[in-house]
Amino acid sequence: MADHWSRRTLLAGGVASLLAGRAGAAQEPQERPDSAGVRNNLSSFRMVRWQDHFDSLENGVILADTRSRAVHFWSEDESIYRLYPSSVPASDDLTRLGYTKIVRTRIGPTWTPTPSMRERDPSLPVTIAAGPENPLGTHALYLSWQYYLIHGTHDTRKIGRASSDGCIGLYNDHIEELFGFAKVGTQVRLI
Repeated sequence: MADHWSRRTLLAGGVASLLAGRAGAAQEPQERPDSAGVRNNLSSFRMVRWQDHFDSLENGVILADTRSRAVHFWSEDESIYRLYPSSVPASDDLTRLGYTKIVRTRIGPTWTPTPSMRERDPSLPVTIAAGPENPLGTHALYLSWQYYLIHGTHDTRKIGRASSDGCIGLYNDHIEELFGFAKVGTQVRLI
């Protein structure tokens, strides 16, 4: 009986060690491009400090991390911090990095394909009104860079993936919450 118990204890200890090792590995994800150089879908949120990206929290700040596919928000008085999973541009040539700010906000945005989208796909409609077919979801934050937005999406499969034509996408309930915190003038950085 004592031998049976010690084997069980040894087996349980081995399984626990294995699981502890996997938990540690999950905290430091390894990004491996496939043969075409496309980034895999990762859940690799990493903690960041606003001080490493902004001089102040004036008007609140949004940090969109395209590598970890996450959006961070800090309020001006630091009382609110949020972290949201996001979609990011599908390729590096569609990605714009750097500093910008929110210049306009819209509930129920209308989507108009950009000239480059229409060039790639002439069959795109001229516009799509607010509703379930609209790729901008329920809310949109327009950036000072022409054609770039942080917006919602009705296609939740896109979140956590490199799947957009340049914008940062959030679940509709997350963009609704962020919309309530952000305002015209909120600082934004895409890294």
